[in-house]
Amino acid sequence: MIVYLASFVVIAVAFFLVARNFKDLRNHDEGTDDMKELAGIIRAGAKTFLEREYRIIIPTVLVVALMYSLFREAWSGLTFIFGSLMSIAAVEIGMRGGTYANVRTTNAARVTGAMSRTMRIALLGGSLSGFTVPAFGLCGFLIVWLFSGGAHANVIGQGLILKNPCNAVTVRLMTYSLGCSVVAMFNRVAGGNYTKAADISADIVGKNIYNMPEDDSRMPNSIADFIGDCVNDIAGNISDLLESFVATPTACILIAMQLYSSSVETLSAATLFPFLLAGGGLLSSLLGVSFVIFKNRKRKILMINKDTGEFEMVEFSREAKNPGEELDIATYVSAGLMMVVALIGSYFIFNGKAGFSDFKAGWISPWVAALLGIVSSVAVGKITEYYTSTKFKPVRELATMATEGEAFVVTMGDAIGSRSVLLPALVIGISMIVAGNLCGTYGIAIAALGMLSFVGTTVSIDAFGPIADNAGGIAESCHLDHEVREITDELDAVGNTTAAIGKGNAIGSAAFATVALIMSYIGSYPQPDYSNPMVIVAIIVGGIIGGALIEYFTSLLTKNTIKSAKLMADEGIRQLQIPGVLEGTTKPDYNRVIGMAADQALKYMLVPSVLALVSPILFGIPFGPEMVLGLLGGSTIMAISRAIFNGNSGGAFDNAKKFIECGMLEGHGKGSPAHKAAVVGDTVGDTRKDVVGVALDIFIKTMSTVANTLAPIFYNYRLF
Repeated sequence: MIVYLASFVVIAVAFFLVARNFKDLRNHDEGTDDMKELAGIIRAGAKTFLEREYRIIIPTVLVVALMYSLFREAWSGLTFIFGSLMSIAAVEIGMRGGTYANVRTTNAARVTGAMSRTMRIALLGGSLSGFTVPAFGLCGFLIVWLFSGGAHANVIGQGLILKNPCNAVTVRLMTYSLGCSVVAMFNRVAGGNYTKAADISADIVGKNIYNMPEDDSRMPNSIADFIGDCVNDIAGNISDLLESFVATPTACILIAMQLYSSSVETLSAATLFPFLLAGGGLLSSLLGVSFVIFKNRKRKILMINKDTGEFEMVEFSREAKNPGEELDIATYVSAGLMMVVALIGSYFIFNGKAGFSDFKAGWISPWVAALLGIVSSVAVGKITEYYTSTKFKPVRELATMATEGEAFVVTMGDAIGSRSVLLPALVIGISMIVAGNLCGTYGIAIAALGMLSFVGTTVSIDAFGPIADNAGGIAESCHLDHEVREITDELDAVGNTTAAIGKGNAIGSAAFATVALIMSYIGSYPQPDYSNPMVIVAIIVGGIIGGALIEYFTSLLTKNTIKSAKLMADEGIRQLQIPGVLEGTTKPDYNRVIGMAADQALKYMLVPSVLALVSPILFGIPFGPEMVLGLLGGSTIMAISRAIFNGNSGGAFDNAKKFIECGMLEGHGKGSPAHKAAVVGDTVGDTRKDVVGVALDIFIKTMSTVANTLAPIFYNYRLF
């Protein structure tokens, strides 16, 4: 109970900091009337889109919840709804942080001209997203766990119609996680379509046809893109990482209850450690992010006036030289604190406990597994930074290649993306093997949780990116001084890299979590005779279909986004031909373009989002759990490589364009042929990094969670 109570205290502190940071944020001025007007359009557009999206999500959630209560476990439908509500609540708060921080970040750059103060406002807004993700995720998880009776509750559940006995505790935890997953999938698919249709159409029409600056207010699609950055890079990212954060302790507890249920003491320890990691990770995130926010604040110090010789209070603010290094400090502080918490927790929970014969290094084994996850998180982030940052060779080579034309840019970008897959895969694979050898499949699940333990920091820094991007757009659209845009552009370039790092962490943790869920799935039904050739055939065929399913999902998202972008490009051209729009004497119809982006995103949202839910059922009911096992394995292998390739190639394309726009490629600035070639590369990368790549990790975890909840049904009611 001490760990549970301490977790609730940390959650309460997180909510207090969210309220305090939001109040601090609102106390900063929004700037000029034009800035306030544009910020209002973005805020209203994001709010309206989410409200319309919920009208589709809520009926879907209710139908799925009813099916689970009728056919799986009576209370599981309510826990499924509860998970959805936790995700929606985090999105609502995080979205407010993003849409209030963007214009205030712009104004901080305008008024102070200081990088440090501007960066602080963006991180302050990002912290609302970062702190709510683990706070809501852990709070809901604890409530479901304690409501169900915890590890020793011997509750046998069954559906209201289908009387198939099950462990009620594990089914409720899995459906809570699944509720978070469904909201994440809808947000990612719809948000990705919205933002990239607007972004691609704005780049092609505005930059390459009309030679406009980026984010020119005459281009209505640019304004829609501002809203898209919020609904995808903030709302989508919040629900994505919350889903990942919840899926990992779920996998830990499922495996613990399969492996250690023979002993009360052993099971208590194995199920308690994930809560300690999650709660300790939240505390570490609060301290790491708050430290950077605090040290970059404006403050008054007592100094001697040289002229009068008297003491005076002087306003003072430190000036950070490199915003990327400041954000790294938050990561290192959070990761370091998490290592200490995990070590102390591992000692007190596992030292002297019998029943853990599979722990090769004794009580320290779970800590080493968690450490591997933490180190993997930082390592994958650094590898991602190398391939996507303007500071390093790959992006600079890509920018140089833009001088040779579009084909060279796209081909080189593909090569960078493909090359970037190997090292993260090796880091993830080696960490998984070592963790598994140290403490079995439980160790793999603990490593996954270690990787996501300080997700509050990861999301805070990730949300920093779209806030900085919007801030730069507002500066351009409101025709502020060039010096303002220089500050926001530097923050935006850092934000592009932090976003890529966040995507790398999401897919890395998904690899750990999905493998753990697959191992849990294998233990949830009677094992077949693997010497039977048809069992092997079923697994192989499932693997082939699983890989093909990832390709189909990728194609579906890409095609839908490009179709939406084409419609919006045509509308953008039509509006620019209206007399007075190009001259700046007449404003375009922003609401029409914003409405079009929302309509297209919602139109194409349902089918891809539901695909992950129904795929295990479509193959499990006819062909049994072995086919689904192959389906999960094949889709996971394909998705991990695909997601890393998409995220890193897309990030490299984006920052190569930024590299040229910032005048860093001598003789080739904005509007040059090299810049236009880089814009083409960026449009290719847009669907990769912000539509497909970010959805693949949710896809495989959703399939694995559905499979875990329904494995006994696949076994008992298979047709073949």
